[in-house]
Amino acid sequence: MSYQVLARKWRPRTFEDMVGQGHVLTALTNALDSERLHHAYLFTGTRGVGKTTLARILAKCLNCEQGVSSHPCGECSACVAIDEGRFVDLIEVDAASRARVEETRDLMDNVQYAPSSGRYKVYLIDEVHMFSNHSFNALLKTLEEPPPHVKFLLATTEPKRLPVTILSRCLQFNLKHLTAEQIGGQLQVILEKEGVQGDAGSVQLLAAAAGGSMRDALSLLDQAIAYGGGELREALVREMLGAVDSADIRGYLEDLIAADADALLGRVERMSEHNPDYDAVLGELLSALHAVAVAQSLSDPAGIIDADACKLAPRLPAEDVQLYYQIGLNGRRDLALAPDPRAGFEMTLVRMLAFRPAPPPDAATPADGAGKRKTAAAAGPKPAPAAAPAQSAAPAESTGDWRQLIDAMGLTGLMKEVAGHCVLREVDDKRLHLALSPAQEHLVNAAWRERMQEAVHRHFGEQVRLVITVEEPGAETPAQQRQREERERLAAAQESMEKDPHVRDLIDAFDGTLDKDSVRFQS
Repeated sequence: MSYQVLARKWRPRTFEDMVGQGHVLTALTNALDSERLHHAYLFTGTRGVGKTTLARILAKCLNCEQGVSSHPCGECSACVAIDEGRFVDLIEVDAASRARVEETRDLMDNVQYAPSSGRYKVYLIDEVHMFSNHSFNALLKTLEEPPPHVKFLLATTEPKRLPVTILSRCLQFNLKHLTAEQIGGQLQVILEKEGVQGDAGSVQLLAAAAGGSMRDALSLLDQAIAYGGGELREALVREMLGAVDSADIRGYLEDLIAADADALLGRVERMSEHNPDYDAVLGELLSALHAVAVAQSLSDPAGIIDADACKLAPRLPAEDVQLYYQIGLNGRRDLALAPDPRAGFEMTLVRMLAFRPAPPPDAATPADGAGKRKTAAAAGPKPAPAAAPAQSAAPAESTGDWRQLIDAMGLTGLMKEVAGHCVLREVDDKRLHLALSPAQEHLVNAAWRERMQEAVHRHFGEQVRLVITVEEPGAETPAQQRQREERERLAAAQESMEKDPHVRDLIDAFDGTLDKDSVRFQS
């Protein structure tokens, strides 16, 4: 017996066999069970999500010898013939190969004749957007008022290319992408029934590579089983797909944190031996950066974001994450223009290092800071003289300007932005107390607090603890002070323009007016 590919062998035969698409199945089930049937249905969606399969199941529901229902028996001659593709009253048309108007007219001429053996004559027109305008016109009248024994089932991946006159005559159902979890669950079921050994990592890789298409997932599964000699092994599946291990992606981020170009490019060299898909690698790197950014935004990301992202979030500045993500997006877009994919991938990583924000003059990188703290801990308590400058500086700065202190601490990016919305309540040799407006509370998360505490330690010493309370500041914050100063400077610039003799001469000569909103000053 010849081998039947998994995509055909495991094609759903009932609504219950379908994966996902619950919003469509519910509507069709209710319509069939209550016999509120429309004469034309349009199924849209990307490849492999079940458009044609759903249309065939609907044809079986309409023609089952047990009666019209959402649960065809699957055993009568009509159900068996539809499953085997030989039911004479199910006319399947490939619009791509029958786009000429003469063929469409011949097809419509046969609509008037009653079905040969079934209850309904069903026209299933796949990729209907491939019809020409003349073909659509030939279909239009029949589609609007077909005989009672005819049903039209249309499927397309590009509904925007259909004339609105066609769309308005159909009930439209948009089939969604399947999630990786839905695809992975179905692949696991199929592996068990096929008696194929496979690990969870392999299934996850195939489900992710399918891009929301169950048909693509089953084709990849067929290929992976053959590649693995009858079983699925993650290493072989990863090799087949040109994917990289998650540990490698984490390694790239570690090298970026350490700003270690040698290690970064050495990792690319080792990875190139396996001939990876560099576009896919960049995609995984972007996904990892996205996870880190989300972890930095949540107050408690544990259980929502994977553990690796949660560990990296406090060590990678939020500004760097955003920068790396944007550079990665641009690099992936330009990958096809590079001399070769590896060169484009390497240049993207080099750009990430080249354009990362420079650290403050006296600040260490996150990795360096961590290393220094570990060294200090190993060496024992700090000598008293090392702590003395910070302790003596604190009382003097407690009466100073919080805005100047922000600059002295070397705060940048989001850290500086949030600090600018705080008011300094108190600073001494034990703690730095800030008051944050409740309107800005959403800006503070665990990652920000940790980085801010590190900045406090660098400036004041390890003994000074950061305390933040959410309350009305009761005084002008640095952000409000900057806004007020800008307003005052703008008002002064406008007044200066009004009094300028040359401007007055121009206004008098041309009977003009001064547009104050157009006045600008350089900061």
